[in-house]
Amino acid sequence: MNIDMWVIAGYFVLMVVISLAFKKMASKSTSDYFRGGGRMLWWMVGATAFMTQFSAWTFTGAAGKAFTDGFSVTFVFLGNILGYIVSWWWFSQRFRQMRVDTPTEGVRARYGKTNEQFFTWAIIPLSVLNGGVWLNGLAIFVGAVFGYDMSTTIWVTGISVLLISLLSGAWGVVASDFVQTLVVAVISVACAVVALIAVGGPTEMVAKFPGNFIMGPDMNYGLLLVGSFIFFLVKQIQSINNMQDSYRFLNAKDSNNARKAAFFAMILMLVGTFIWFIPPWASAVLLPDAAASHAELGNKASDAVYLVFAEKLMPVGTIGLLVAGLFAATMSSMDSALCRNAGIFVRSFWAPVVCRNKPLSEKSLLRTSQIVTIINGIMVILIAQLFAQLKGLSLFELMMRVATLLQSPILVPLFFGMFIRKTPKWAAWGSVCFGMCISWLIMNVFTAQWFAGLFDLQLTGRELSELTTTMTVAAHLFLTGGFFCLSTLFWREDQFTKSEQKSIDEFFHNIETPVIADSEQDEFDRLQRQKLGQITLMMGGGLLLMVLLPNPLWGRLLFGTCAAVILLVGYLLKRSAGPKVVSKPQAQMVK
Repeated sequence: MNIDMWVIAGYFVLMVVISLAFKKMASKSTSDYFRGGGRMLWWMVGATAFMTQFSAWTFTGAAGKAFTDGFSVTFVFLGNILGYIVSWWWFSQRFRQMRVDTPTEGVRARYGKTNEQFFTWAIIPLSVLNGGVWLNGLAIFVGAVFGYDMSTTIWVTGISVLLISLLSGAWGVVASDFVQTLVVAVISVACAVVALIAVGGPTEMVAKFPGNFIMGPDMNYGLLLVGSFIFFLVKQIQSINNMQDSYRFLNAKDSNNARKAAFFAMILMLVGTFIWFIPPWASAVLLPDAAASHAELGNKASDAVYLVFAEKLMPVGTIGLLVAGLFAATMSSMDSALCRNAGIFVRSFWAPVVCRNKPLSEKSLLRTSQIVTIINGIMVILIAQLFAQLKGLSLFELMMRVATLLQSPILVPLFFGMFIRKTPKWAAWGSVCFGMCISWLIMNVFTAQWFAGLFDLQLTGRELSELTTTMTVAAHLFLTGGFFCLSTLFWREDQFTKSEQKSIDEFFHNIETPVIADSEQDEFDRLQRQKLGQITLMMGGGLLLMVLLPNPLWGRLLFGTCAAVILLVGYLLKRSAGPKVVSKPQAQMVK
């Protein structure tokens, strides 16, 4: 067992420790299990908001694009930054103020029971499908590059994610996201520092970058890049600020902490955007043949540029940290999805439809939630395995096509519905169905090639890709969004029953009414700081052991510095916990 395998094994042990440490905090009620009872501090919520918007693609596909195209890869991440700014300004606190445990409960309050069922069965299958794609993508990369068995990678990662979600629910998920943020930070900062020193600083890196650093190669029409950037901003604002993804902020202890969480996520994304891509940008100067080092990845060989950088320029043990970063990025999205899906299924289907709203004990609902989590996790694993065998076959293409058709339209009513009030009952599901038709037309009829032909333009493959992105986002913004907005013309107050109108009125009243933490919150604050402080100290201790690896002095100092920073974070968290609060917290959580 080599050094990198020991590092990866240590990471998985840390994830299991987290799930056990927070197990008790998620065992009292379904609200605890789905969203930590709405008791979490801003830095935990901010870390999970950041990590769920972050994926292994950042270290693989995005790094490959940075290596070949330069600065333009940051556009999608700059969109994330703007998305979190908008979230801090308006959305985050209002999501928390919905006073619900799951996103579809918010949909029910805003749009009614029919739309609740529609979005329940749109979100869950799509989420499981996405989880399978993430897991399969990770297994393909790790398997091809390191020779790990794909099936083993899928099962080990899948079971680890399942354990975190199953044992400790949202508490374990969010706590693991905080630690995974530290893992990503360590590998990113360490690689960026070495890259800048090796290339001679940022000025040299930009000056010596092969081709145009800002525009990249194969880009004759700069306006396409500008258009793509503008619509990326719009797309990411919707991707972050919609009811489906509101679960990130439902965990916060109050409105103020929800806003702080969005601001913290924005800061992390802002710093990360420029740090993540320094190694691939430097590699384009220092290692111009890096894309040829892992030919086993075929036409995606440039995806391994981060790995090549670590192999050639970083000290021994870094590759293990890099792979841990890949696992962290994938697991953070998956465990959040598992927890969210369990909540959606139990609160929006099991209790109201299967059990017909009969009184059910919290213990019974909690057990059902755990069973649903297990089924959900196993389905993700099996779909990932299925994808590994079905590539190129019609079923795989069909599943991916459906996912692509549905992903953009589903966000439109869940975004606009937060501030456009007078819409008919069919506006939400009608907009999604209309949007799917728009997606199909963009993919099959009014394609980028068709558009270029209208103006007799000869576009490169990259330009066609940028144009497709711009056309898709623009179509859903103006056409699908326009459909939703125009539906207000068909709004009539007499379409709604008194209870339906009351629910809508309460929804809009709630989202404008701040949530203030109660007197029992202090003990939860202390437990979060204490537990994560101890776990962070463990992580720092493990990183400190890497100083003993056979590396040159600068490599040992690099690991020592990273360990010192992590240990300092752990110490400050543990110190801030303070003494135990005497009053015993009750099981009942305030909405």
